[in-house]
Amino acid sequence: MKLPIVNHPEYVAKINENSIFPIKKFSALANYLLEKKIVNKFYIPKECSIETLSKSHSTKYINDIKNKTLDKKSEIKIGFPINDSVIKRSFLATGGTVLASKLALDFKLACNTAGGSHHASYDCGAGYCVFNDVAVAANYLKYRKKIKNILILDLDVHQGNGNSEIFKNDKNIFTFSMHCKTNYPAKKSKSDLDVELEEKLEDKDYLKILKNNFFKLNKINFDFVFYIAGVDVHYQDKLGKLKLTDDGINQRDKTVIENFFLNKVPLCGVLGGGYNKDFNKLVELHSMLHRNCSKLL
Repeated sequence: MKLPIVNHPEYVAKINENSIFPIKKFSALANYLLEKKIVNKFYIPKECSIETLSKSHSTKYINDIKNKTLDKKSEIKIGFPINDSVIKRSFLATGGTVLASKLALDFKLACNTAGGSHHASYDCGAGYCVFNDVAVAANYLKYRKKIKNILILDLDVHQGNGNSEIFKNDKNIFTFSMHCKTNYPAKKSKSDLDVELEEKLEDKDYLKILKNNFFKLNKINFDFVFYIAGVDVHYQDKLGKLKLTDDGINQRDKTVIENFFLNKVPLCGVLGGGYNKDFNKLVELHSMLHRNCSKLL
């Protein structure tokens, strides 16, 4: 059985040419997965509905994005121009994670080729995140599929402050963020469990800390896991301050995916951040999520 993978050509939006955000990685990753035969064809998402979005974002913020009425200061905070292309991408990528979460319920593992926009909170976006796709999908599962205990496992180099803000009073959704303590955002919010890492941490110590935290997480009976597999923990990343190697990221993904698969907990994987100096390396690193999931199906 092939791993269900979600992709849409319009995950690539029109943004500023000089943006540090590598928007073309989404199409490059899709082509890479096809070339390496990790996938034969993609599941195609629809735009996320306003109704589904409104469980995680305010109606005013959703409408400001949809109608291009967001104030300039808020647009600058996001880092993307709020044009038609970015708007469509934001609705599609969020719909993609919702679709991937539904597929994970059926197949035990599924992945989006975008997602992990963890800096977007209830009434604003930030840090290249318009809508918080994982939060939206988690609430979709909670309200529409009656999934009770959901884990958001965030291993991006940046703290998942949007998720911790949205779910700070939600006992059904557990937020875990393991990140570099000196990376963005400067002001961290409080997750259910935060693990702050020192700069320049390498593979061995990183993996040891991760595995130690699984002893805590595995004591909780989760019904579903969202895995934000940011690769900005790599030593060549432009923005990250950790020092993981290719093998370190591969071992991290393998550890996470196998842990929950063997415990029979459905897992939905999303990309998270990545700003590697080498674009081809970035695509390869992101593909490790899909490759490690595909080995178990």
